[in-house]
Amino acid sequence: MITSEPPRALLITGTVGSGKTATADALGGLLADAGIPNAVVDLDWLRRSWPSPPGDPFNTAMTLRNLRDVARNYLEAGVSRLVLAGVVESRAERRRYEETLAAELTVCRLRVALPAVHRRLTRRHEGDEAGLRWHVERSGELDRILDAASVEDVVVEAADRPAVAVAAAVLDAVGWR
Repeated sequence: MITSEPPRALLITGTVGSGKTATADALGGLLADAGIPNAVVDLDWLRRSWPSPPGDPFNTAMTLRNLRDVARNYLEAGVSRLVLAGVVESRAERRRYEETLAAELTVCRLRVALPAVHRRLTRRHEGDEAGLRWHVERSGELDRILDAASVEDVVVEAADRPAVAVAAAVLDAVGWR
């Protein structure tokens, strides 16, 4: 079923290891199954370059430059739902995303207790002790930043659930069913 509704964007945010990418991927599948034209973008890939400029350690400016073009291309091709996976740490950063997208933006935070996040990170970084240490430390720091910033419109509990179940809960929470 092709929809004639105006385009909308959904940014899945959360601490490292919360399941943002897996949930976004599952969301894309659920939307496709429902006949809704969509695109899924992992924002990490839009920022991935080295070195990051001074004062922008997570390369947010590059992310937004790339996202502007990628979003425009998808929307011009007929996509009506953009699903983004990434971290938004402040209201100001959220506003920058809203200005970049030519679509209404909803932000959903995935919440996972830190012990579960640490178990996920341990599996993800097996054999990479330095990467594991950095991500474990960042997970707590980022969780506190997200708590304080409160950039989300909705929160979905994501621990110990398959990505497709989390994605279905997100669709319900944001009213995209």
